[in-house]
This record gives sequence, structure tokens and C-alpha cells, in this order.
Amino acid sequence: MRSFRFIFLVLIFTGCHNFLDENLQGTFSSATFYQTQSDALVALTGVYNMTAYVNIKNQLWVFGDVASDDAVKGGLAGDQADIQYIDQFSYVRTNTVLSNVWQYYYEGVSRANYVLYYVPRIAMDHSLKNRILGEAKFLRAFFYFNLVNIYGEIPLKTQPPLSPSLINLPKSQVSDVYAQIERDLTDASVVLPRVYSGTDVGRATKGAAFGLLAKSKLYNQDWAGALTAIDSLEASGAYSLVSVYKNNFYDSTQNNVESVFEIQHLSGQTPSLGNFLNQWFSPAIYNGYYFDAPVQNFIDEFEKTIGGVVDPRLDYTVGRAGNKWLNGEAFDPTWSATGFLSKKHCQSKFDAPIIGNSGLNYVYMRYADILLMKAEALNELNQGGQAIMPLNLVRKRARESYLYDSSLPGYGAIPANLLPDVAYTDQVSLRSAIQHERRVELGFEFHRYFDLMRYGQQVAEAALGANGFSYAKNRYFLIPQSELDTNPAITN
Repeated sequence: MRSFRFIFLVLIFTGCHNFLDENLQGTFSSATFYQTQSDALVALTGVYNMTAYVNIKNQLWVFGDVASDDAVKGGLAGDQADIQYIDQFSYVRTNTVLSNVWQYYYEGVSRANYVLYYVPRIAMDHSLKNRILGEAKFLRAFFYFNLVNIYGEIPLKTQPPLSPSLINLPKSQVSDVYAQIERDLTDASVVLPRVYSGTDVGRATKGAAFGLLAKSKLYNQDWAGALTAIDSLEASGAYSLVSVYKNNFYDSTQNNVESVFEIQHLSGQTPSLGNFLNQWFSPAIYNGYYFDAPVQNFIDEFEKTIGGVVDPRLDYTVGRAGNKWLNGEAFDPTWSATGFLSKKHCQSKFDAPIIGNSGLNYVYMRYADILLMKAEALNELNQGGQAIMPLNLVRKRARESYLYDSSLPGYGAIPANLLPDVAYTDQVSLRSAIQHERRVELGFEFHRYFDLMRYGQQVAEAALGANGFSYAKNRYFLIPQSELDTNPAITN
């Protein structure tokens, strides 16, 4: 990020899963590389690479899940102790998770900045140029959205490091980072296409830009702004809920109509383009590390009928006693210190014979998330009668899994009183219902901790106080020591 030269590790994606199919190009200077349309596409490939979970450094799950009330570190006692320190809010600035995520996402920012600086100078197809720039702006916004929500005040870099004055920048206020995020997403929404086809599937779309813009507005309690962005997303007609919830997390049903932004992976490539999350989360009997272990408090969040039938999303999300694991064998609760393992990012041994090289994508944003954001914004604007409609669409899909998933006991009929529609509309009760629904619908998709933080001190400390969490002290994580050591513009 601080060099005037850079190396593009170009991914070799093939098939309908992915859109990146360029060969390894080697080392170039910034002055000689950006010459052709092909160069621009290769450079953009390098930006997308920094969203992927192809190695151990993209550890968004540690913050989103483990730091929350949904999970603990898991794994062998003592293994990856820095994850445990994050969970206990007892970490120090030299924590490797802090530095891994900081470096990974700032590398993404830097690559996006190179694209945005040099691609406008290339003589190439005008509409493709604009689309590439829109994708780069979306990706830069994505990186900054994660960085600002983890670390708070951070350096805001919008130019490549072509001079010493652009390398070491001081921290910017959180509001300024969000303003840049929203500018980038607004720009991207103008030029990005509604949908892609063929090998371009998986690129950022207009809907992805509006979806992340809605999320940014929501995080800043701009409820009306969030609704405007959601209205624009829904106007495209490109999104709906899939009939069976679990199909959002299977290789064979990826990039479906519910997917708003999905990070692509492909197994069996050299260098590896597979998803390493399968390695992190699978049980040890399949050479997994069994990290990110769900806790009983998360299990208890799922609703049950009087007859004991549980919300089917629980067993789509979590491996637990009395149920099958992904390979068809009985789940053994001794596989995890908590008795549970997360399932959404794991593949069976038949689909991913090399465990750390899974073809499963990571779905960052789904239409269900959009519907719950819509419900929240409407409720905060005192429009509870309208807010229950998108909320109940999410609940309806969950209970109707019994009509479409033949693997469920009693398939073909919805169990009595399972996940009834929410009918009350008072703001306080409905706010709690929406927060509950986000937790069970989006569980182990790396969003929970960030939701708790934006809900505010009372909710966050009620959920995390047992881990020593203080909202005043721990709202944001510390900037890593590695950055303080190299950037004299940051002093604390």
C-alpha cells in the first residue's frame, strides 16, 4: 500500500460462478500497466480479490460473530488466542486479528484507488469504463464500511500513494468516512447494471450499490434515506426471497434471486481461489478447526411452537445433537466445546474434498436483510402498520420451508402456530421483534456485533456485559500497532 509499484495477483476464475478469467500477468509499475481495456479489467479483478476469503487474513467473522453474543472462539483451547482476546475485549494493539483485517481491507482500498486514478485515462469502451469505475467505487465503499464499523475513526484514502503526502494520513471522523461511502455508492448506482449474465455474474450491481447505501443510511439512523435507497433497489424487480432458506448457503443454488451481493469463490484452482471459511468452521474429523462456535443463548433465540417444533432456520444454521451434519452423519456435540457448530459456510466432504479450498460463496447481503432494514426504518418513522409487512414476509418464508423442503419432518404442512405473523404495531415492541428477527434470520453471516453496536449502549451492554464489554470503551476496536508504527500521522 505504501509502494509506488504493485503486483497484481490475478485470479483464474472459470464457469458461470465467477467472472475473472485473466492469466497471471506479473509485476508492473503503475506508469506502464494501465494501458488497455484488458489491463483495466485485470486491475479490477485485483480489487475483487480483497473481498474474498481465500486465506486466513479476511477475519470479518471474528468481529461479526465471535465478538457478539452469538458465538465464542471455539477450536482447541489456546489455539488462535488472539481471537479469544477479541471475544473477551481484553486484546492489545498487537493482536493479529486487528492487523490482519486492517491490512487486508486497506489493501482493497489501495487497489480500488489505483483503478479509479488510472482507468479514466485509458482509451476504451466508454460504457465499460464507467462500469469498471462504478464497481471500484462500490468495492471501496464496501471496504470502508467494514473498516469504519470495526475501528471507528480511520485514515480516509481516496488517492493511490503516488507521493509521500498521500501515504501517511491522519484519522478522519466517522461521519466523514460515511460521507465518502455514500458518495461512492451514489455514483456507483448510476452506472452499474441491474443484472449480469454468464461469467459476469457476481459483479457488483445497481441493486448492490443501493443495498449498501441503505445499510449505510440505516447505520446513521437516516431512516428516510434508507427507505429511498431500498425503494430504488426494489424498483429494479431483480430480487425476491427463495422458497427454501437453506438454498442461500449451498454451492448448487448460489447467486440466486435473493443474493444482493455475493463474494465469489471457486475450488480446485492454483493459486487457490477457494473459500477458507470451510476450514475455519468444520469439525476436526474433517480436518477443520471448529472455530466460531454457537452458544446456547443463540440457540434459545429461535422460536418454538407449543408442540416443540422449532423455527427451521435453527437447524439450517447450526449443527446440534439429534440432527445430521452436512455429510449425512449424526452430529456429535463433542465436536465443539459448546455442543454446536455453524453450518452456513461449510461444505460436505463430497463437495469440498480439500477443506480449505471450498467453492462456496459468502453472501454478504441478501434480500431478506433488505426487507428487515425496511421494516426497521419504517418502524423508526412510526409507521408500524407498514413495518410489519416486510417483517412478516421474512417470517412467512421461514415457516413455509415446510412446504418446499422435503427433508423436514412433516414436509408438506406447516406446523400449527409456527412463526405466526407479527400483528402488534407499537414502536417499542416492534423494534424488539425486528431485532430478534435479524438475529435469527442473519445468524452467522457476520452481522450481529455490528447490529448490537448500532442499537446503542443499553442493548450492547445487555448482550455483551458478561464479557467485560463497556460501550464507552469498546464501541470501536483499537487501530493496530503496526499502523501506529508506520504512520506518524496517527498518534492514538
